[in-house]
Amino acid sequence: MNGAINFDPDMRFSIAIDIGGTFTDVVIADSNGKIFKIAKTASTPENPSEGFVHAVKMAMKLANANAKSIDVVLHGSTVATNAILEGKGARTALITTKGFRHVLQIGRAEIPRESNLYGWVKPRRPIYTRDIFEVPERIRYDGIVDIKLDLLVVDQIAKSLTEGKYEAVAIVLLHSYSNPEHEIQIAEKLSKLLPNIEISISSEVLPVFREYERAMVTVINASVQPLVGRYVRQLSKELSGLDVNCPLFIMKSNGGVFPPKEAARSGVYMALSGPAAGMNGAAYLGKMAGFENLITIDMGGTSADIALIRDGNLQMSTAARINEQPLAIPIIDIHTIGAGGGSIASIAPNGAILVGPTSAGANPGPAAYGLGGKLPTVTDANLVLGRIPANLLDGQVTLDVEAAHSAIYDHIAKPLGTTVVEAALGVISIVNETMHNALKLMSVERGLDPSDFLLSAFGGAGPVHGAELMRLLSAGGLLVPRYPGILCANGLLATDLRYDFVVTRFQRAGTFNYLEMSKVFKELLIKADSRLDLDNVPVDRRALSRFVDIRYAGQGTELIVGFPDGEVNASTTASAVEAFHDLHQELYTFADRGAAVEIVNFRIQAIGLRDHLSPPVIGVTNKKSPEPTSTRSVVIDNSGPRLINVYRRDDLLAQDIILGPAIVDQLDSTTFILDGQKADVDKYGNLIIKEVGL
Repeated sequence: MNGAINFDPDMRFSIAIDIGGTFTDVVIADSNGKIFKIAKTASTPENPSEGFVHAVKMAMKLANANAKSIDVVLHGSTVATNAILEGKGARTALITTKGFRHVLQIGRAEIPRESNLYGWVKPRRPIYTRDIFEVPERIRYDGIVDIKLDLLVVDQIAKSLTEGKYEAVAIVLLHSYSNPEHEIQIAEKLSKLLPNIEISISSEVLPVFREYERAMVTVINASVQPLVGRYVRQLSKELSGLDVNCPLFIMKSNGGVFPPKEAARSGVYMALSGPAAGMNGAAYLGKMAGFENLITIDMGGTSADIALIRDGNLQMSTAARINEQPLAIPIIDIHTIGAGGGSIASIAPNGAILVGPTSAGANPGPAAYGLGGKLPTVTDANLVLGRIPANLLDGQVTLDVEAAHSAIYDHIAKPLGTTVVEAALGVISIVNETMHNALKLMSVERGLDPSDFLLSAFGGAGPVHGAELMRLLSAGGLLVPRYPGILCANGLLATDLRYDFVVTRFQRAGTFNYLEMSKVFKELLIKADSRLDLDNVPVDRRALSRFVDIRYAGQGTELIVGFPDGEVNASTTASAVEAFHDLHQELYTFADRGAAVEIVNFRIQAIGLRDHLSPPVIGVTNKKSPEPTSTRSVVIDNSGPRLINVYRRDDLLAQDIILGPAIVDQLDSTTFILDGQKADVDKYGNLIIKEVGL
């Protein structure tokens, strides 16, 4: 392959690949900002590494790039996510302190807010009680050893692990966050007795208090460790086979990336790899366009992911859940609902139209895909209404309009005694309202005014619904990125190396020990610098930030706030406490500034800064408005079909203005602009859509 391509030896490329359930998104960009090529190709769920290799080859062909000219490959993956969601992780055991065998089954004495008190059933845990083994030992919360570890018990456990054919083991001892000595001893002995078993210890994965959450994260990490390890090793092997000998980085759930070796050890941090990349791309492109307050919605084939960006920063959470299990690691705060292009529409017993959360998936997919699907979906409704073209991906995929029409007629229109168009409008109305409610949950219910934010809609289906969602939400406008359907891959090009280090060390109100607090921060900083040393990050490309988890004395939950730079003393601590009061006031409408507070966890966020790549600026128009490339019959509302202008996204120039109603088609998505709205094209090719007069 190398000898067949002519290339500029001074041109260096970055490749970004995001593998989704249906499509794999590919971007290749050069460091000089001259080349930025995108593509979409079918995913290979049965063998994701095959799709990855195909994507790399496709990227190099798009840019006429030689393998030796590739500087970096960035990858967003669903391998860990799917393993967790589908319960297909490796056979995993848990070793814990004697007396705590039922820690996972007991969980928390609470029922999710949205669940019925009498109908809620505790979700199945990732492992059973029979997979949990106890060891005699006890370390106190302050790190003092009360009962020494009996290592002889580990020999018997190792025998049971061999007989049970376990592939991974999680070691989670009580208060190991304060003193990891016993966990390390067990891990060292097990690694000698069972060299082929994967081992995760909680003092490395998540060294914080609350044994249930710590155990859950460590068990999940152990269960995906063998799968992720095999996967990333295969990717590295495949790249070497292509003579692409450059760094490979994997997307994390916290908005950063890490190298394969670290991914193989900490696969749980990939739990929301794909959505995180999209949100990261939205934040980066929003900053470039001058908009730092965004509500984002990534609508794909199966789901819609919603996040909040304030002052250019993605909001983080340590209270995420996956498969109804707590995931107490730093993750971009994303709310996911079952609303996508493949969401299936049906009729409830009372005659109401239901949309989702069940999805047609990639196979058989929507009826219009012609792959055997017979049930109507959101995509079928949009096709019947003319809001999306009959040919997707620049003609690579041809949709069957008649099949979509028949599916909606048979399953929605006929049972309701209405027309296909009215039924399709009903499907769109329902799915839009579902997304609208989720958008309000992330904004209005947090005390925020949507008019202070722009909605950013992306994903393959997001821009089709974005203008209606903007209007329903009363947002300040709508930002549709230049390449909305591949924003997850695009976001990979704007990522940094990012690690989060945390440890529990209680500091109680009135007795803050500033020397001890300073010592904790220094220990975490040493770990952070050591990790960045391994990644060869220059000192001038490092950004290290301090945070603390604070609560009112007696509270059961904490809030994370920044801790000022400089000496740890009464002044800097008071600043962090004041920030806690302010955040508590914002989130819960009150703050008790005279009450005692406690610092529970200390955190360091370590970032290795990379050069970010983005689409190059586009030319400026010399016309009042662009010329439409065609017209299409589109149903906007119950007034019937209208012939409206269709524009090609690739033809648009900066300062172009499009008045709705209008359609903007492109390879990776379609944007639908409503009556009474106008779209301005900025210099980066983004569409900024607002209500006329605003």
